[in-house]
Amino acid sequence: MTTRENTKRIWIGPVPIGAGAPVAVQSMTTTHPQDIEGTLREIEEARRAGCEIMRVAVPDEEAARAFGELKRRSPLPLIADIHFRWKVAFEVIEAGADGVRINPGTLSQKALREVISAAREASIPIRVGINAASLPRRIRERFGGATPEAMVEAALEAIKLSEDLGHAQIKVSLKASDVLRTVEAYRLFAQRSSYPLHLGITEAGPPFSGAVKSAVGLGILLAEGLGDTLRVSLTGPPVLEVRAAYHILGALGIRERGVDIISCPTCGRCEVDLPKLVEEIQGRLLHITAPIKVAVMGCVVNGPGEAKEADVGIAGGRGEGVLFRKGEVIARLPEREWVPRLVEEVQRLAQQYATSGGCKGSSESPSHGSAP
Repeated sequence: MTTRENTKRIWIGPVPIGAGAPVAVQSMTTTHPQDIEGTLREIEEARRAGCEIMRVAVPDEEAARAFGELKRRSPLPLIADIHFRWKVAFEVIEAGADGVRINPGTLSQKALREVISAAREASIPIRVGINAASLPRRIRERFGGATPEAMVEAALEAIKLSEDLGHAQIKVSLKASDVLRTVEAYRLFAQRSSYPLHLGITEAGPPFSGAVKSAVGLGILLAEGLGDTLRVSLTGPPVLEVRAAYHILGALGIRERGVDIISCPTCGRCEVDLPKLVEEIQGRLLHITAPIKVAVMGCVVNGPGEAKEADVGIAGGRGEGVLFRKGEVIARLPEREWVPRLVEEVQRLAQQYATSGGCKGSSESPSHGSAP
């Protein structure tokens, strides 16, 4: 895997983006901003899961008026998402937005100039958010459709406009709902520009299939060293997006946060209800932020050996199982004690990480690693 060090540095509130900073995890609220308490609940849940930047849709004047209260109380930097009714950007920028997302396909040239100028005056970044489904018509016609080349051209045009207006605090996204077109668009753009990239597969779908699609697309790009922030776009609450993002980053060894459960797919030797056991353990450990590998195996014969790379784990048989640490058996337990003893051991390890400074790699860290 390569690390992309040549992107430009911008800041979203206190979060550094690009130029070697850790890949930042972002999500988006699902509520209307007028529902201030509901929106703040989503933001806080996402924050607890490790979210570092939150985007908020601002579809109308009512949303713009509510944005100020959200900004005042939000524990995370907020990016205002602007489409069509572009004058709301002035109000959210005045209210302290940490960034503004604009889409050249939903804003006129006049609107783009006005919003970019307002962002420049406030010294906040813009995200040039290109979506294949909403490219400017003249670009679609020139390229014969929403091709990767057309997406890149739309982004470069918006960047030039911003630079001509004296504003170079920019990050860029080039999203489509299909993986291959998205991947190619990001690759082509990275060959022509060094602005930081926000990765995503737009409209990826429901939690399971959407996470799979995002893992494939984002995983390819991240493994090639591309990407400075990312969002896993799912039809569901933001906290699911954040958890999926960290699973993707963790699988690539880029950032690790929370428990990584290693569990066997089960076979004829399995004598326990492993899916139920894994689900219970996973639920009991969601609050753990330290990067700990936990094995849950259904065979006392091979379990410890196959999961020897795990920090801790359980291998269950009929009515009895073994608790092990780094492949070494440390206790034999009756079934009723499996979950509580495993959870206890994980919590002990998490405390050790915290007291020893083992949880590294926050957005303020200069290198990739485990997230706070």
